[in-house]
Amino acid sequence: MKKVIATLIAGLFATAAFAQTPAAPAAPVKAEAAHTKAVAKAEAKETKAVVKADAKEAVAAADAKADVASAKADAKATKAKAHHKAGKAKVKADAAKAAETAPAAPAK
Repeated sequence: MKKVIATLIAGLFATAAFAQTPAAPAAPVKAEAAHTKAVAKAEAKETKAVVKADAKEAVAAADAKADVASAKADAKATKAKAHHKAGKAKVKADAAKAAETAPAAPAK
């Protein structure tokens, strides 16, 4: 009888100990899940910031390329105007020189 009672008491203690074991890890699992969620959130935020910075950089590069193209077009137009004015000035100078020399020759 003593052995039966001892076995029953040992069974009760084992059952009580086994029943309490899952309750203890439940809190760390929740804490770890919260930690994992926080880490994922932080990584997503960092990734978003990196993507945003890359996008700003790409826009700045595109703006710079557009500015360079615009400056080149302006320079080309200015150069064309300068050449045109220089051509007109040469024609006027040639005409003035021809006018000076032409009246001197027919003086008979």
